[in-house]
Amino acid sequence: MPSQFFGLNIAASGLRAANAALLATGNNIANATTDGYSRQKVEQEASDALRVFTKYGCAGAGVDTLAIERVRDAFYDERYRTNETSLGKYEQRDYYNDLIERYFQDDVGAGFSSLFTRMQADLQTFLTNKTDDSKTNYLGSVRSLTEYFNNTSDNLKQLQQTTNDEIKLACDNINTIASKIVILNQQINTIELTGANANDLRDKRDVLLDELSGYVSVETKEVKVTDTNDPTRETGLTRFTIHIAGGDLLVDDTSYRQLVCIAREPDERMNQSDVDGLYDVKWVSSNYKDGDTNYLGTFDLGNQLMGGKLQGLVDIRDGNNAQYFHGKADTIATTTTGGGVTVPQALPATDPHAGLYEVKITAESMPAYLQDMNKSNVADESRITIGSRTYYYTDWNYNADGSYSFFVKPPAEDGDKAILASEINSKADVRIGRAVNYQGIPYYMTQMNEWIRCYAAAANEVVMGGYTANSDDPVMLLTGAKLLDSSAQYSYEELTTTNKKYQYLTASNFEVNDVLLNDPTRLPTKSDRSEGPEQTGTAQALFDMSSQKTIFRNAKAGEFLSKVQADISMNKNNSGTMLATYSSLELTIDNQRLSVSGVDRDEEALSLVQYQNAYTLSSKMIQTLTEIYDRLILQTGV
Repeated sequence: MPSQFFGLNIAASGLRAANAALLATGNNIANATTDGYSRQKVEQEASDALRVFTKYGCAGAGVDTLAIERVRDAFYDERYRTNETSLGKYEQRDYYNDLIERYFQDDVGAGFSSLFTRMQADLQTFLTNKTDDSKTNYLGSVRSLTEYFNNTSDNLKQLQQTTNDEIKLACDNINTIASKIVILNQQINTIELTGANANDLRDKRDVLLDELSGYVSVETKEVKVTDTNDPTRETGLTRFTIHIAGGDLLVDDTSYRQLVCIAREPDERMNQSDVDGLYDVKWVSSNYKDGDTNYLGTFDLGNQLMGGKLQGLVDIRDGNNAQYFHGKADTIATTTTGGGVTVPQALPATDPHAGLYEVKITAESMPAYLQDMNKSNVADESRITIGSRTYYYTDWNYNADGSYSFFVKPPAEDGDKAILASEINSKADVRIGRAVNYQGIPYYMTQMNEWIRCYAAAANEVVMGGYTANSDDPVMLLTGAKLLDSSAQYSYEELTTTNKKYQYLTASNFEVNDVLLNDPTRLPTKSDRSEGPEQTGTAQALFDMSSQKTIFRNAKAGEFLSKVQADISMNKNNSGTMLATYSSLELTIDNQRLSVSGVDRDEEALSLVQYQNAYTLSSKMIQTLTEIYDRLILQTGV
């Protein structure tokens, strides 16, 4: 039979269990308003019964207090973080779509429609009174229109720079979170190696994971570490890993990788109108120092699984509506080096691109929009990916047969040259940049460039067919400042006789011909040299073209803004709707999660009474046993 003092052990175990439960309840109450805190409860089970060799066989041995566990539901955590990833993306999209919408607002007197209408009105005034002052007024209104595009381009470029800076900030925040999680992993393993549960530290880690999921999609995994000599024995340690953006390893228990932003050089722009210094993102080790080039790999900013604020920022900064340069290489002439290596044949010394490789891209391998120079967004010089490797080109031509020629710098090593020759002759894929299937800043810049090129070509064609009132030769109306010398402008011959044509014009360099601004009488107004100065056939044709001709997206010139605003409105409505949806889901899922892991003061008050009673009854049990032992020992003489 059990010892006479066995009852004391049972009562003592009850006291310990009730005490632990009271302490856990007190901790819950104290942290009822602590963000990220998970309600804790005591896990207990009946102690192993004792065999007492009596008819009833075994005697209960009290209760074992196993652990203080967090009350947490991994399913709700996953749902919450998935929602945060989508919410972060649409927050960024909605915020910047709102700014873009404001830049294209048709403000009275300063918006496109107002300026275009004023330009047409001033031209109509000239047609009525035919004075030099009315010519000056008309050219002034044309200049205001070109400045509208210049200013809008500047605003969009500043916005692109802002999103670029935010991408770096997002990467820095991801790195900071990763470093904090690594420290927590170390602390958790140190505590749990002793058999205790590091509940509060795990709560802190979950808060960081919630924050991380707002920047990028997150997948976590925690596995128990076993003894290498005895795989069935658990050591008490765990290995916690975090993968982001659909599979890239960020944290591996006590080590992590960082995302570092590397600014592109001026000859590395993905799009013609990109600002200089946009960031590419590289993977580096945790001990990375500024200036190191020992990268662990490239973080794919085009990854559609990236999610979060980072993807929203990339969509705005790089979104080109999936229209980018891509096609297949044509064959290239080769030569053999003294070492017997077959390499591409460089252009001869008599060629303007002497020493470079001419890489042709076949016309039939490219999408239709690349065959229209008005829609072209190819940078003057940049990186070009041929097959599996990236090279640099210094210039490009659009050929009469619809193909492109890129003049590529030869690699330094013969082996690399041989690989390039092999890839070109095997008609490898060629691309510049990547598809970003969203209408971001590059898309709107391209839309402005297309209107400018179409309208400038149409306007110049009209005026170059006429003569001045004094029967002088015509002077074109619209041109652009040259990149290397902003005081110089493109000539009519450069815009019409080269294969690139009006591709030279962008919203940034769009200008009225300086010759006309300096001398408005040079504006071509009549259609025949022999006509009198009062004739205005060319001016009338210019007015009719501007008001009637379809030049942009199957619309008239003055309808440019309505087309672009339709795009902006669609994107803004979509991002606003999705933002509201995911914000509502965030509240719903968080409430569901709190219903499991949150602290309810009323519930804790009931628990407090329950555990207080348990403690009191265990104490009463000891008191009763004390009286029994007193009678048994002192009064019966046992």
